[in-house]
Amino acid sequence: MVLNADKISQQSLPKHVAIIMDGNGRWAQAKNRPRVYGHKKGVDAVRQSVQFCTRLGIQSLTLFAFSSENWRRPEDEVNTLMELFLFVLGKEVKKLHKNNVKLNIIGDLSRFSEGLRNKVDAAHELTRNNTGLQLNVAANYGGRWDITNAATTLAKKVAAGEMAAEDITEELMAEQMSMADQGELDLMIRTGGDLRISNFLLWQAAYAELYFTDTLWPDFNEAAFADAIACYVARERRFGCTGEQIKQLLAET
Repeated sequence: MVLNADKISQQSLPKHVAIIMDGNGRWAQAKNRPRVYGHKKGVDAVRQSVQFCTRLGIQSLTLFAFSSENWRRPEDEVNTLMELFLFVLGKEVKKLHKNNVKLNIIGDLSRFSEGLRNKVDAAHELTRNNTGLQLNVAANYGGRWDITNAATTLAKKVAAGEMAAEDITEELMAEQMSMADQGELDLMIRTGGDLRISNFLLWQAAYAELYFTDTLWPDFNEAAFADAIACYVARERRFGCTGEQIKQLLAET
């Protein structure tokens, strides 16, 4: 499926896209290289994705960089991922800032080194007033952690007498979730061929369209991203309504 930007409206494009960047290790192994080589090449795919979203006018891009389960990987691979994260933060943040990109690192950063947390804080501070693409990088993130964290925050308010348990609503829960200040997740992409979302954005993905591709992450270029967007545009999103109801709502707006 081919994306023809001249034949689609801005309204039909997703405003918030999330990507599970899978396949770095397998890509490297297929080339008889160590797994960490694939992670390094995956940075190029990140750059292309950011550029693509910026040109297309997508408002938010959320990338699954390091899950809370990734700590179970071999120690040398985890250490290399941390070093790569540090390197990319130091090298890329100024470029992102120059291109008006706002960087948000989401997840439980308590397990990271003080040096890495300081770099994250500096990146947030440098880009916080930018008004272009919001780039969210999920690091030591898990969807269950996100929901538990939100529930804990509200439970503390109930315990402090600031609200009653009966006052808790979906809207209040959503306000405590990561990226609560951004639009709903429209499209979730997973590269690498697996057909699961691996504890990523469980709350936010409630009505997102899911797109799976066999393409390994280092090979996920702008053409592959365009295929995912074209597939999204071709779908009819109903949000629990019938197709006729959606068409009627569109006709009234």
